[in-house]
Amino acid sequence: MVSQNSSTDTVEREVWYEKIKAYQLSPLWRFLSTLVTPVPRGACVPYLWRFAEVEPFVLEAGELITAREAERRVLILENPGLTGTSQITTSLYAGLQLVKPGEIAPAHRHTQSALRFVLQGSGAHTAVDGERTLMRYGDFVITPPGAWHDHGNESEEPMIWLDGLDIPMLAFYDASFAEVYEQEAQPESRKSGDSLARYGTSMLPVDHDRKGSVSPIFNYPYDRSREALEVMRRQDEWDPCHGLKMRYINPETGDFAMPTIATFLQLLPKDFNTTAYRSTDATIFVVVEGRGHSVIDGQEFEWSTQDIFVVPSWKNVIHCPAEDAVLFSYSDRAAQQKLGFFKEQRNGKPQNPFVA
Repeated sequence: MVSQNSSTDTVEREVWYEKIKAYQLSPLWRFLSTLVTPVPRGACVPYLWRFAEVEPFVLEAGELITAREAERRVLILENPGLTGTSQITTSLYAGLQLVKPGEIAPAHRHTQSALRFVLQGSGAHTAVDGERTLMRYGDFVITPPGAWHDHGNESEEPMIWLDGLDIPMLAFYDASFAEVYEQEAQPESRKSGDSLARYGTSMLPVDHDRKGSVSPIFNYPYDRSREALEVMRRQDEWDPCHGLKMRYINPETGDFAMPTIATFLQLLPKDFNTTAYRSTDATIFVVVEGRGHSVIDGQEFEWSTQDIFVVPSWKNVIHCPAEDAVLFSYSDRAAQQKLGFFKEQRNGKPQNPFVA
């Protein structure tokens, strides 16, 4: 790919370009327009995975390989515009993980931040640094970077959840480390519910002075989050672009719950068609409740409960719920805001991205 000025290259220049190539040099002026673009031009495209269509494949994987053999038995959700990269967006990863009754997904740790969003089943657990938490439909669970974690299913039904990680980000910085625990499951060192009791009740232990980059709460139960949305509905304050949208936070700092990944939960009442919105953070949406459709960059995608869809960077999206709907979503907005280049445009109005 070359810039629009390449047509003016002379024979003399072409010879010179070949000459400097031997020294691993290249002229910026030939590539500047593709390196510094007027607007985002990533390869990520809009796409929707229907849970009813992919669930059978997830369950079939359980007959082909054990959780122990696979370490993590997951089917990757790969964006069609990013084939071969294991990416759902240019900076994020997504996959559907299955843990069958009686299985353990072995303990390990890594520098990548991870989230789990439960899509099917109830009663399996995730253990994070010695504390177990039971997982139920709609729960948002965090695995902090560097934390030992394993999963187990002591229920009588298979559990399926969405994994979201910042794997492409860590790969970009070449900062990936991983380690396998010496035992299949880590010993329990804290009672279940300890983190939520300590940090999830608008209180902190009296001598607490920790302010980490990751929330000390690692399970945000759906029933509590959903109740908050329902209470706030009574105020009747609807954002035209988002309906009623809340972000999950780190209660110690008020920042996003994870250092690189922003997570959200939003309520869209029946027939509340949002106005056009676009932002630089490509976003993965999960339909927790309801049905409807979204128009992404002019394409219409019908969705229902448990479906997953992606909105690329700087592509307009309009949500049109046919009934009350709840959407969970995650993006790299947490990282973009810290680095200072997050941009958004509301209601489809022209806006200079350099003006706040």
